[in-house]
Amino acid sequence: MLPSVVTSLLPGADNCLTRNEWICGRYYSTRSVELREALVQHLWIVLASVAIGLVIAVPMALLARRYRRLEGLIVGVTTAIYTIPSLALFSLLVPFTGLGVRTVLIGLALYTLTILVRGILDGLASVPAEVRESAVGMGYGRGRMLWRVEIPLALPGMMAALRVVTVSAVALTTVGSILDYGGLGDMLISDLTFKSQVLATSVLCVLLAVTLDLLLVGAQRLLTPWARTGRRKRVVA
Repeated sequence: MLPSVVTSLLPGADNCLTRNEWICGRYYSTRSVELREALVQHLWIVLASVAIGLVIAVPMALLARRYRRLEGLIVGVTTAIYTIPSLALFSLLVPFTGLGVRTVLIGLALYTLTILVRGILDGLASVPAEVRESAVGMGYGRGRMLWRVEIPLALPGMMAALRVVTVSAVALTTVGSILDYGGLGDMLISDLTFKSQVLATSVLCVLLAVTLDLLLVGAQRLLTPWARTGRRKRVVA
């Protein structure tokens, strides 16, 4: 059965909406505003949750790197959180954070932690020891070496982790529809028998994930020009 909002638009008409076809131009023209609003909400939730995850993951990774005894604990706890099914995690958070966007953002941010922490640690571990020794010889302190030498060189690994969590967040955001804050997921599950809507929201999710991934690839290329130079030198050699 089609949603009443659709059948009320064209009562008794014989078109792609009433025939419930997968591809229907009439649907896109009549529901473009709703699709755009859902897409904007989806994008906002993804960006906000990943940003929150980064704010938490960076100090956690630096703490784990500084105190090796904490590394296993931090990685273990974040990994354990990642294994919790999304519906169960949101249900566990609701008594503390309530029904609403706060629960969705916190839940999605928690899912980013294990990948971001591991990515930051692996990126920092990839910095050559001789580079650190040279920095110490030039008088770099621990903090200055971290921000001026280690983090720039660790960016490829960190950006790879950021790409993974961003794309994952696009998919997981749809689960927020159980709390009415799922972006495109709200429209996706509102009527799973409405083929045009299912196809439109699914395609938009895929396009959003691909677009954000390409933007992060471009940002990585801009931030790490030496990586491209190094690859070109290896190819020439």
